[in-house]
Amino acid sequence: MAGGAVVAAGVFGMIAIAYANTSLPTEKDYQESAVAQGSIFKYANGKTFAKVGTRRTIIKLADVPKHVQDSVISAENRSFRQDVGISIPSLARSVWMTATGQQTQGGSTITQQMARNYFEGLSKEVAIKRKVKEIFVAVKIDREWDKDKILEYYLNTISFGRNTYGIQAAAQEFFGKSAKNLTLAEGIYLAGRIQRPGDFDRYESEGKYGPTMERFDYVLKGLPVVNPEYTAKVQGLKFPKPRKPRVTEEYRGAEGYMLNIVERELASKYGISKEDLASGGYTITTSFDPAVMAAAKRAVESRTGVYSKTVHTSLAAVNPKNGQVVGFYSGRNFLGDFNNRAFDATKQAASAFKPYVLAAWLADGHSLSSYISGKSPYQADNTKEIRNSGGASFGSINLVTATAKSVNTVFVQMGEKVGLDAVANIAKGAGVGQKATSILKENSVDWAIKNHSYAATIGSATVTAVEQANGYGIFANAGKHIDWHTVVRVDQRDRDTGRNDTKYREQRTAREVISADVAADATYAMTQVVKAGTGGAANLGARPVAGKTGTNNESKDAWFVGFTPQLSTAVGMYQEVPVDAKTGKELPYNPKTGKPLNKKKKYVMAERSLPGAIGGGGVPTQIWHDFMAEALKDAKIEQFPPRANTGQPENLAPSPAPTPTPDPEDTEEPEDPNDQNGWPPVDDDQFPDEPMDNGGPEDSGCAENDLFCDANADSPEESGTSRDDGGNGGQGRPTSNHSIPTTAPSGRGTGDDR
Repeated sequence: MAGGAVVAAGVFGMIAIAYANTSLPTEKDYQESAVAQGSIFKYANGKTFAKVGTRRTIIKLADVPKHVQDSVISAENRSFRQDVGISIPSLARSVWMTATGQQTQGGSTITQQMARNYFEGLSKEVAIKRKVKEIFVAVKIDREWDKDKILEYYLNTISFGRNTYGIQAAAQEFFGKSAKNLTLAEGIYLAGRIQRPGDFDRYESEGKYGPTMERFDYVLKGLPVVNPEYTAKVQGLKFPKPRKPRVTEEYRGAEGYMLNIVERELASKYGISKEDLASGGYTITTSFDPAVMAAAKRAVESRTGVYSKTVHTSLAAVNPKNGQVVGFYSGRNFLGDFNNRAFDATKQAASAFKPYVLAAWLADGHSLSSYISGKSPYQADNTKEIRNSGGASFGSINLVTATAKSVNTVFVQMGEKVGLDAVANIAKGAGVGQKATSILKENSVDWAIKNHSYAATIGSATVTAVEQANGYGIFANAGKHIDWHTVVRVDQRDRDTGRNDTKYREQRTAREVISADVAADATYAMTQVVKAGTGGAANLGARPVAGKTGTNNESKDAWFVGFTPQLSTAVGMYQEVPVDAKTGKELPYNPKTGKPLNKKKKYVMAERSLPGAIGGGGVPTQIWHDFMAEALKDAKIEQFPPRANTGQPENLAPSPAPTPTPDPEDTEEPEDPNDQNGWPPVDDDQFPDEPMDNGGPEDSGCAENDLFCDANADSPEESGTSRDDGGNGGQGRPTSNHSIPTTAPSGRGTGDDR
C-alpha cells in the first residue's frame, strides 16, 4: 500500500510539474489558418460579386443566437458550461484506446478543440504528448477565460464543411443568411455538421441526407439536457434541408473578368497578392456599376451573336472625371476564354488615333479653320505612300470636315507640321499605348513612330479599349487626364477589434495634357463625325455625342470611340482564327467555339479581316450606341463646352474661294470656282461611296446590306457653327488559350485607314 501511494504521489508530482511548466498562449499566438479570412469584391453600389480564399467571417458571440450556441454545445460538449475545460471520463477512455492502438478517440471538449484549432504549436497529430499538452492548455484557458470567450473563438474557427469556417460563413453558405437570423432548426443542423463535415458533404452531394438527419436528431434530443427550456421548443421540429452548394469557381462568367483585372491592380498598385487576398480578410470596393456591366453585355452580344466565335469585341467605359472604369465587356466566361480583351487586346487604333493629332495641331496654336489639301496619295518623309479611303482625293478642306470625313492625308500633313513628338506627347499623356510596352519594350506610340514614321498619325500604334476610352477622357474632362482604375477602396478586418479599417483609397491624380480650349475645339470637330460624318450611327438624339471611327488595312481592326460629358466608351472588333503553329496555315475550326476541329493540333491565333468588311462606322458604332443609350438612360443630359475657336488659321493649302451666287435672271452657268492655284472647294460629291481596292468599306464602315449605315452624310457647315440636323437619330435601327496578342501593325502602314 505504501509503495503504491509513493508511486501515485510521484506521478501526481510529475503531472503537477508538467502542468506548471506549460505556458498559456495568448490570443496573438494563433495559427494563421485559424484566423484566415477570404476577401470579398463589391460593385460600386456595395453588392458583392466575388469571394476568394478561406470562407470565414469572424463575428462576435453577441451576433450568434442563444439557441445556436446551445445547439453547438448539445452537439459537441453538453457539460461545457459546467466542466473545467476537459471531460475526465471521455479523456480517460480516449487516452487508453489511443495508447493501446485500438482506435483513435476524440474525447475532446469544446475548450480542447478550440485550443487545438486556434493556438500555434498544438498540432493535430494524434499522440499522447500532444494530448497531454492540449489538456493542460485547456485547463489553464478555462481558468483564465470565461466560457463565452471560449465559445466565441470556437465558433469562429471550426469547420462546417463546403470549405466554410466559422458560424457566419456556414450560415451564409447553407441557408443564405447571417448567423444572427438562423432558426432553431437551422442551428441544430449546422451544429450536427461539426462532427464530420467532409463526410456530410460527400453524402449530401449524392443526395443522401440520412447521416445528417441522424445527427440532427442527436443534437435535438440533447438540447433539453443543456437547458430544459428546449423541451417544448424542439417538439415536432423538422429537418431543414439546406440549399444546394454554390459554385465555388470564383472566375466563372463575366465576374471572372472583373476579378482578374481587380486582382492585377491590387498587386501592381497596392502590393496585395492573391495569397494575401485568400487569407487577409479584405473587402475591395470596385468602380464597376452592375447596370452598366449588364448594358455592355447586352449591347455586344445582341449585335455580334450572328458571327463566329472567332470574331471578338471589347468594350470599355470610363468616367472621364475620375478615371473609374464603370463597365466593360471582354467575353462571356473567363473560365472558357481567359483573354481579358478590354484591358489586354492591343490592336491598331486606325483613324481612332486621329483626335490626338488634331489636339497636337490645336495645342501648337493652329485653328480648326485651317485649310489643308486632301489630295491622295501623299508621300511623307521616311513613310510609305499614304492614301485616303478608296483612293479618293479631296480639295482644300478645313479640319472640321477632314475630321468628320476621316481624310488620312490631311492628318499626315498635320503631323508633319507640328512634329511627331508633339503628337506622341499628347497621346502618351492620355495613357495611350502603354499596355503594349510589356511586349514591345516601349510605348506603342513610340514604336509606331520609330517603325512607321508619319503613318503613326493615322493609327499604326496599338491600343486597348480601356486605353482609348480613358484617352478620349482628356476631351471630355477639359484637357485633364486621370489614369483608369477599378479599385475605389480597400478595407481590411482588424483581427483584434473586428472592425473593417480602410487601408487604401483610389489614386486619381489629374494632370493637364491639353488646355480646356483645345479640348473644346477637338470635341467640336468630333461631334461632326457623329452629326455629319462617318459615325452617324452613334447619334443619341438630344444627348450630345463626340467620337471617331477607325478601320485599318483590310478591315482587320474596327473601332468607334466616343464620349458624352460624363462617360467615355471605346468599342473595338477584330477576328482571330486558329492557324498551324509551325506552318501558319489556317486550320478548320468550330464556329461555335473558334477552336480547331482537330483538338490535338498545335495552333496559335492569327488575325484575319472581319467578316462582311465590318468597319468602325458599322457594327462597333451600333454597339456603342446601344450601350450608351442604356447606360445613360437615367443620366442628366449635359452639354459640351462651346467651340473655343482657339489658335490661328494655318493654311497648308489655299483657302477655297466662295462659290458665286448666280443672278436669278442670269441663264449662264456660273464661273468655275477653282482659284488660280487649282484648289477647288470641298464638295459632298467628292466623297464617293465606293469600296476600297481591297474590298473594304469606306470609313463609314458600311457593310453590304447595312441599311442603317450613314455613308452619304452631308459635310458640316464651313462656318464652324454646328447644324443640329440630328443625323439619323438611330431611327429605323435593325436588331441585329493559345492566343498571341497583335501588337505590331500589319499591311502597309494602314495606308487605307478610314
